[in-house]
Amino acid sequence: MKHRIVRNIRRADAAGVKILGQLGVATVHEAQGRTGLLLPYMRPIYNSARVAGPAVTVLSQAGDNLMIHAAVELCQPGDVLVVTCTSESTDGMFGELLATSLRTRGVAGLVIDAGVRDVADLTAMDFPVWSKAVSAQGTVKATAGSVNVPVTCAGQLIRPGDAVIGDVDGLVVVPREDVSGVVVAGQQRLAKEEKSRERLRAGELGLDMYALRAKLKELGVVYVDQED
Repeated sequence: MKHRIVRNIRRADAAGVKILGQLGVATVHEAQGRTGLLLPYMRPIYNSARVAGPAVTVLSQAGDNLMIHAAVELCQPGDVLVVTCTSESTDGMFGELLATSLRTRGVAGLVIDAGVRDVADLTAMDFPVWSKAVSAQGTVKATAGSVNVPVTCAGQLIRPGDAVIGDVDGLVVVPREDVSGVVVAGQQRLAKEEKSRERLRAGELGLDMYALRAKLKELGVVYVDQED
């Protein structure tokens, strides 16, 4: 494949992406049919980290952050930089200096299927990062890659401009053309959950609210007063 840098991409609707971020990863995941979750090894570097924005994607060689530097000038305010590698890597490919550059351009956060360094500095900056690993292992700037091409990151296909949502529960991707539909489904789910919450607060059991007694009976589960 010829390495390339794509300058112009179609981004997911900004208003819709903002709402997805407010809904949160768990609700968005459920609202789009329990799809789109990145693998759970991708963790935020601090628990209050949240992000929602269109993806600018980077495909790098392991241990080489040249293409991350190339991607910076293509980022727009609100974007989420999504970095993956051509092979497994836990090297610290991103740190405080790159975060300073991204913050200056208004980038909302970073998702990297590799390692990061300078975690204390990134946390102090309140720059949201989700990564596979934390590592001080240095990297080089020597090998070609691509920017704004479809990538597979932590088990999910992410295309340039797709919506990426992150919080302490993990990360979820929503195809850019599906954002409006997932927003509606997510808001409906929240309204339904609030009604369920009210019933549970009133003392109703989930067994009855979800009609699970019939399911227990169907599965052959029986109640006994005590074990023999």
